[in-house]
Amino acid sequence: MPIKWTISHAEKRVLIKTEGAVGLPDVEAYLDDLVTKGAMGYAKLFDASEISPVASDHDVMMLGARMQAYISTLKGGPLAFVVATPEARLIVERYINLAAGAERPVRVFKTAAEAAAWLDSLNEEGGL
Repeated sequence: MPIKWTISHAEKRVLIKTEGAVGLPDVEAYLDDLVTKGAMGYAKLFDASEISPVASDHDVMMLGARMQAYISTLKGGPLAFVVATPEARLIVERYINLAAGAERPVRVFKTAAEAAAWLDSLNEEGGL
């Protein structure tokens, strides 16, 4: 599976790692699992450093519609992305723009350690 994730209810954190070609069905499966397991409001460390995005304009529009539905009904948690290539950064920025109305902190990092430290700092500040 090109997206693997672990949900920690105790820590209220989700760790996500992509590897290889990732398309809309993969992202939908991930999001569906977050919703059904009550983890949408958790902090997320999304490591997209090894992603090869596969998405048509239609796929992006479908994801955008889903994200807007989530924003209107569910509170999302802080989101830290890890990217290593310009291609990964572009797809992550498109995703962030799709959820522009979400009231949650979102940042992009070069390493998972930086992303985790930022999420930890939010937790220490009471932001989680």
